[in-house]
Amino acid sequence: MQSAQTGHDVRVERLIEWLRDAHAMEAQAESMLKRQAERIEHYPELKARIEQHILETQNQAKLVESCLKRYDASYSGFKDAGGKMMAMGQAMGGMLMNDEVVKGAQMGYVFENMEIASYQILIAAADAIGDSETKQICERIIVEEEAMAAWLREHLSKITQDYLTRTATPGAEAKR
Repeated sequence: MQSAQTGHDVRVERLIEWLRDAHAMEAQAESMLKRQAERIEHYPELKARIEQHILETQNQAKLVESCLKRYDASYSGFKDAGGKMMAMGQAMGGMLMNDEVVKGAQMGYVFENMEIASYQILIAAADAIGDSETKQICERIIVEEEAMAAWLREHLSKITQDYLTRTATPGAEAKR
C-alpha cells in the first residue's frame, strides 16, 4: 500500500490528512462556539454548556495536534483558517435571524454529529494501521462530542419552548 508519489503507506498519509481535517474542524468549532456564547443573553443553561464545550474543544485540538506530532506532521494553518472563516460566516448569518438561539442550537447539534462521524473515521483508520495511541485519543474525544450532541438533543425542545415563550412576552428579547 505504498504511495507512488512518496513511497509511504497511503493509509498513514490518509490518517494524517484526516487528523489535519479534525484539527481544522476543532478550530472551526472553537470559533463558532465562542461567537455563539458571546451572543447568548437569555439562555444561561445553554451558554454554560457551550462554554464548557469550548474548553473541551480547545483540549481536543491539542490532543489531535499531539497525534500529528507523533508522525512528525503539523496541522494545516490553511485548513484551520478556512474553518475559522466558515465559523465567522455562520455567526454573521445567525445574527440576521430572528430565531438565532434556536438555529444556533440546531446547527450545534448538526456540527457535533459531523464531529462524531469524523472521529469514528479516525478511530477506524488508526485501528487499521495499528496506531493504538491515536485510536485511544480519538475514542476519548468522541465521548465528549457524543455528550455534547446528547445534551443538545435533550435540550432542543426546552430551548425552543423558552424561545417561543420569550417571543410571546411583550418587551422580552427572544433572539439570543
